[in-house]
Amino acid sequence: MTRHAALDTNSHRDLRVRTDAGADLGDAVMATLTVPSEFRQVQAHYPILFRRETGQEAFIAMALFGFEPGENLYLDGTCWDARYRPLSAAIQPFLVGRPANGDGPGQVHIDLDHPRLADGGDGVRLFDADGQPTPYLEDIAEKLGALDEGYRASGDFFAALRDHDLLEPFTLEVTLDDGAVNSLVGFHIIDEAKLQALDAETVGKLHAAGHLMPIFMALASLAQLAPLIARKNRRLGHG
Repeated sequence: MTRHAALDTNSHRDLRVRTDAGADLGDAVMATLTVPSEFRQVQAHYPILFRRETGQEAFIAMALFGFEPGENLYLDGTCWDARYRPLSAAIQPFLVGRPANGDGPGQVHIDLDHPRLADGGDGVRLFDADGQPTPYLEDIAEKLGALDEGYRASGDFFAALRDHDLLEPFTLEVTLDDGAVNSLVGFHIIDEAKLQALDAETVGKLHAAGHLMPIFMALASLAQLAPLIARKNRRLGHG
């Protein structure tokens, strides 16, 4: 359940947010949304895969954390074992709200039913004693802006991938040390052969539009699949 409200100094003066990691705080997820503008940071830690939004033709990009629903192999108790957390995960329990018509500047909204909202003295304050945003809230607002801008700009990137047929279905069967097999289905990756076959003019246009770098970053991120499998095997060994 979610209960969104525009963040307000008066109504939410005493709210605090827990910034640690934990399954009980909503971090036990298999993947999270990522945007092309952060692919450079994401690819250093997580595989980047693509999938269609439910019931739609449009694609979105996902940073992969595990191989089955609810599995986050970067989550170790109360520790997130990676130096970078994708923006869509880092901004929880906040989101960008807009008027019903979708126009106008975004507002900082908060999910009042999110488990990160703290009781009593736990967590980080959003507003100081004078009702001014704390450095934590200012950092969240900056991250929200970056995520919102990246998401709104990503349409052109995905249109370019579609126009040049640069996505191919991806299925991964992971055979673990204990003999179990995890199958990863429903995702796409960049079709490297089709990318290499593009003529110089097309590559130049992709570069000029700013699409070539995130394409390369998404390809580079696939090197994180083997370490992710290793994390899975270590987790099984500790079980």
